Amino acid sequence: MKKIDIDDELYQYIASNTQSIGESASTILRRLLNLSDGTLTTSHSTTTNTEQEISVVESEEDTEQHTESAAPESKSQPAVTATTYAKGNVFNVLNKEELAMQKGVVGRFLFILAALYRTHKDDFVNVLEIKGRDRVYFATSKEALLESGSSMNPKNITDTEYWVMTNSNTTRKKMMLHEVALCLGYTADEAEKIRDYL
Repeated sequence: MKKIDIDDELYQYIASNTQSIGESASTILRRLLNLSDGTLTTSHSTTTNTEQEISVVESEEDTEQHTESAAPESKSQPAVTATTYAKGNVFNVLNKEELAMQKGVVGRFLFILAALYRTHKDDFVNVLEIKGRDRVYFATSKEALLESGSSMNPKNITDTEYWVMTNSNTTRKKMMLHEVALCLGYTADEAEKIRDYL
């Protein structure tokens, strides 16, 4: 399998043509290019592609800029998914293949939170209100988490100023993801789907 880097505009176009949650970039491109049974048909030529499948890899720099370019592109190319999701939806960003490459539950947990942040930068501050009975789950510094309890094992959410407590069981992490999704405006059903990515 070959890997290519693409710019933000192309990435958003591919993401906006998702038809099911977790659909790979290769599947989307094959559909957009009318590629079936290894044959690409265009108005000018026919190209055979039986041995290679294209996998789109978004660099970290592209990831940071993705949200900024998403809004204008979404207006001209609305997302088509199993359920019609609103503009700026994490389902257009999360990729099951990339998620599967993360190390363990904590890696997947941080990956999903980073995707939610990229999609909802302005509203992500609301996660600071999510707390346990005796613990703070999110903070803007490692020290703030450490002050709220022992054995917090704080981790930085990649490319953000936010930190999250990771010393909890998988059930608690799923509950935290569910609460984050709800506070960012997702429906209960969508929040469950996000939680189940863990």
